[in-house]
Amino acid sequence: MLDINKLIYQGRFRLLLLCAFLLISIFAGIDIIADIHEGTERYHIIIEGIVFLIAISAALGMSLHLLKEARTTRELVTHMQGEVERHRKQAEEWQNETRSLLRGLSISINNQFDRWQLTQTEKEVALFLLKGFSHKDVALLRDVTEATARQQARAVYRKAGVTGRNELAAFFLEELALPVDEHAGE
Repeated sequence: MLDINKLIYQGRFRLLLLCAFLLISIFAGIDIIADIHEGTERYHIIIEGIVFLIAISAALGMSLHLLKEARTTRELVTHMQGEVERHRKQAEEWQNETRSLLRGLSISINNQFDRWQLTQTEKEVALFLLKGFSHKDVALLRDVTEATARQQARAVYRKAGVTGRNELAAFFLEELALPVDEHAGE
């Protein structure tokens, strides 16, 4: 996994080094010119020339490295954008595929609630319980006390002929199994 913060830190550090090498080469170049005008000894000018060449070479090398990194980063970002778009499309396809199934499941659940003769309030509580909400959550969502939510849940369980939330969920989910292997009988 990429550590973005580490990459940013490394990039900033390399940019700082590039600036340092450029400054060294500029100052060394200015000093060489000044020394030539002053008639400074040749060995001193040669040493400063070597410092200038090392600094300018390092700056050039860093520049090329940073350009290569920038190109690689752009390619990575483009690839990641493509991956994000691919996953977004997959999610959208899954939602479209399951929308009608979920609509049918909702209708079936509501029909069963009608067979149990649940009130509208009891239907809401039953749906929250099926979604995995606690009695406390149901109370907050419905703006009632937790005791009221528990009492309404017990009414749902009694009318449904189940002993609790697990049996209520099992009633609707019992027939769901692992995904069907379409090639199983071949």
